[in-house]
Amino acid sequence: MKKMGLMVLSLLLLATALLSGCAPAEESGGEQVTVTDLLGREVTVPAEVDQVVAIGPGALRFYVYAGPIDYVVGVEEMETGEVTGKPYMLANPDLAQLPVIGQGGPNNAPDAEKLMTVAPDVIFSTYASEAAEADELQEKTGIPVVVIGGGDFPVFGADTQTSLRLIGEVVGKSEKAEASIAFIQGVYEDLQSRTADIPAEEIPTVYVGGLGARGAHGIESTRGKYELLDAIRANNVVDETGATGSIMVDKEQLLEWDPDFIFIDLNGFPYVVEDYQNASSVYESLTAVTDGNLYGLLPYNYYSTNIDTAIVDAYYLGTVLFPEAFADVDPVDKANEIYNALVGAPLYDEMASAFGVFDSLTLAD
Repeated sequence: MKKMGLMVLSLLLLATALLSGCAPAEESGGEQVTVTDLLGREVTVPAEVDQVVAIGPGALRFYVYAGPIDYVVGVEEMETGEVTGKPYMLANPDLAQLPVIGQGGPNNAPDAEKLMTVAPDVIFSTYASEAAEADELQEKTGIPVVVIGGGDFPVFGADTQTSLRLIGEVVGKSEKAEASIAFIQGVYEDLQSRTADIPAEEIPTVYVGGLGARGAHGIESTRGKYELLDAIRANNVVDETGATGSIMVDKEQLLEWDPDFIFIDLNGFPYVVEDYQNASSVYESLTAVTDGNLYGLLPYNYYSTNIDTAIVDAYYLGTVLFPEAFADVDPVDKANEIYNALVGAPLYDEMASAFGVFDSLTLAD
């Protein structure tokens, strides 16, 4: 009889567990909704979200573009130090005072224990490249993990728009996200339309060097299928290689291309000047240098792509390469308009103070 009683009790306990597991969301923790993240994962999140974190390169920036700032309850250590070059942090300095939820950085895994201490309703992440990685973090923390990101074309690409829209959907406040999406799409269409009727033979050749890629680099660092040049229909000499994204090229190849214009990321410009001291004859053989067509661009690659600064650079590129098509654009005013639209503050002066103003560059002292 005793064994029978234990069996009955065990069955009752099992039935209770099964029933509780099948209970409606309202009874087991509130209403929930399901969203599909950038990896195609279906993620169940609370219907009401007001505490979030954003982890990984570019994640917090995406969130600032799309969500309520006061919902953020913690930030990575990468966001608490030097904020120069990060407009989203320059415009929202209080974010750096929030609890630290992990080291951050492209080569560091999320810190599950620290994430749990701030108890967010949702984790927005750019770390995971595979569903299993996001699932693992979700299992460790018990917190929904929604993967976002910009993909190969982080300024004007579809993944960026999807990520912004996803953030708005998850937090239940889509107005800011939709406004940012509309703004980015609007500037892209404006950039495209300004040069649409310029004959191919009148489009100058251009090279952009010194681009940041996990650190600052010299003139050899560039990009193929460069979004900013594509947006204004400029003739990027690097596209001859067929490469897409960040690449390094030999100076001999640059001499062979001999572009009409050269632009240098101002964060990489000190490396270019140093290199010039050792190889001045190479630089003085470039038509763009001897004709005074060497210009600086604000660096946008700080903990992934700062979309706002990249768009600012796109307009400056347009004013230099296509002065008639961009005659109505004042680069400084346009920069402040763009920063205002995406992060809520006019930041050109701060960026220029840190890196240099929009102007032509001189290599010699």
